[in-house]
Amino acid sequence: MIRIRAFRAIEDPETCEKFIDGHTRVLHSVGVKKVTSNKADWMYWASVFVMVVEDTETGEVLGGARIHAHDGINPLPVEDATGYMDEKVVPYIAKCGKTGTGEICGLWNSMKVAGMGFGSVFLSRASVALVEQIGLNNLLALCAPYTVRPAKIFGYSVVEEIGNNGTFYYPKLDLLATFMVMKDAIGMPDALSAEKDRVIELRKNPFAIVKETTKVAEVEISYDLKITDLPKDTFHIK
Repeated sequence: MIRIRAFRAIEDPETCEKFIDGHTRVLHSVGVKKVTSNKADWMYWASVFVMVVEDTETGEVLGGARIHAHDGINPLPVEDATGYMDEKVVPYIAKCGKTGTGEICGLWNSMKVAGMGFGSVFLSRASVALVEQIGLNNLLALCAPYTVRPAKIFGYSVVEEIGNNGTFYYPKLDLLATFMVMKDAIGMPDALSAEKDRVIELRKNPFAIVKETTKVAEVEISYDLKITDLPKDTFHIK
């Protein structure tokens, strides 16, 4: 069985190290040596929430993603990645932060689960399910070309007033990234109805066990998305 587990970064440094190691190996395999979201300092921030794909038998981390909540102290990875290219990035994020914003980033999966949808679907679904717990009202993402379409299914839209109609050359000059936002991450009015229903079910039952049919095989996913002792409205910047 595969488990998708969520936790606050400061609560599980050992798994954070496994996350960083796996993400780094995947990046290096495609020729990317440096990504702003892959710095290790996020491990020590109370505003970072981690999701990992785990083999329940071996404990191996097979993929993951993170949500960085905008805390008014630490910049979001997208600020470091694109802020120097467009002066409108930081004010845009600050405006979103007044009602609670965050960024999904660091999304990766190993070759062992390649083609099974963990990177493009299941982790994205889990992240949107988490925003209500965390207290975020909108969610940002810097998407690679192959994740733009899946992001739109969840209700993200391109922020066309940023960059070159929403795009930047990142993390390399021959790679394009698209700046996207989900303006209402709680209500999800622009999401595909079937996807919205699945997110709502995970919010109701963060410990759900779901059988999914992927391009590669049928897989049983055990979700563990409950984050305990989390104060409300922590990330609303006045």
